[in-house]
Amino acid sequence: MRRVVVTGLGCVTPLGNDVETTWNNMVNGVCGIDHIKSFDATDSKAKVAGEVKDFDPLKYMEKRDLRKTDLFVQYALAAAQQAVDDSGILGKVDEERFGVYVGSGIGGMQTFYDNSVAFYTGGSRKVSPHFIPMMISNIAAGQVAIRFKAKGVCVPIVTACSTGTHELGEAFHAIKNGMADAIIAGGSEAAVTPLTVAGFANCKALTLRDDPQRASIPFDKNRDGFVLGEGAGMLVLEEYEHAKARGAKIYAEFVGYGNTCDAYHVTAPDPETAGGTRAFKLAFEEAGLKDDEKLYINAHGTSTPLNDKGETKAIKNVLGDRAYDILVSSTKSMTGHMLGATGAVEAIASVLAIKDGVVPPTIHLEEPDELCDLNYVPNKAVKENIDVAASSTLGFGGHNAVIVFRKID
Repeated sequence: MRRVVVTGLGCVTPLGNDVETTWNNMVNGVCGIDHIKSFDATDSKAKVAGEVKDFDPLKYMEKRDLRKTDLFVQYALAAAQQAVDDSGILGKVDEERFGVYVGSGIGGMQTFYDNSVAFYTGGSRKVSPHFIPMMISNIAAGQVAIRFKAKGVCVPIVTACSTGTHELGEAFHAIKNGMADAIIAGGSEAAVTPLTVAGFANCKALTLRDDPQRASIPFDKNRDGFVLGEGAGMLVLEEYEHAKARGAKIYAEFVGYGNTCDAYHVTAPDPETAGGTRAFKLAFEEAGLKDDEKLYINAHGTSTPLNDKGETKAIKNVLGDRAYDILVSSTKSMTGHMLGATGAVEAIASVLAIKDGVVPPTIHLEEPDELCDLNYVPNKAVKENIDVAASSTLGFGGHNAVIVFRKID
């Protein structure tokens, strides 16, 4: 089997509009969550979100194209451009061996909302001719492929919160199994809209707290729901010999992937955590995790009562007593939950934890839940020479995904 490495990173997040800013703020425990600014949330149950700030799409696309692209596509193109530029891959890979695995959990929600209102108030003639290609969740992958002339494998995946992680895992296997030499992989989401916030709030998934500093508090005893976030994360994955031959900068090696389903409930995780446990087990087995390797897990850590204790249980099921010796943190305490983008952004955090030897914290963790008893790196980053980093995401519908990276030899 061929080896797969990470050669490019790009992101747009509530912590910054590029990787360097996002990572610096993450390591320093900056909270990107605030009161909702993109719409009047006076009548909304949920008042806070992890919104992207001061994003300028004109850095990445022509003004004439803005009205034809939903915000989630704009985020995707920005993050993909950063990752491709960072990798230096353009012109050095066969277009037919260059792929795109980019997904979104929801797609063009603002476009859907705006055109639904237009149809209701003005009839069919008020619906934009660009409505469908702006809204459909596969269009980010299509736009990225068009931008970079990537004519190889192209697979948009929709698995709710696990989308970004599944995209990366499937891209990893595609390169490993010889289907491509390089792939732009990740996820994008722009779902902080009145309709989406109302929907998540009414199904009791969101915290209704008004204090941004006490809203997303993973593993804390007082957690009561997640904070909706937005943004995009993209990684350029590449076959190792291909990357080496062109002198590429290599961040880390991609070594493991686990993909399972709870087959239990549309929103609630299986209380026995069998699916999550198997996803971790499969990923660690493929990675060949060794007992003496320093391990960090960037947890799904949504700040919901069921997820955090269930994920903790899954980690302990797989690692046994070793679970108490590793570092675990949830960067959602700073970004909120970016849905289809979250797995890709957290993969970037995992890769950089290996590269820089720093584990980002779980901020605002003041009173740990008795059932959440691991080392969640509370409130302050920890310097640690990490050998292996894993990232997990667990989505609505019971979708579980875990990916693993290792320090490159």
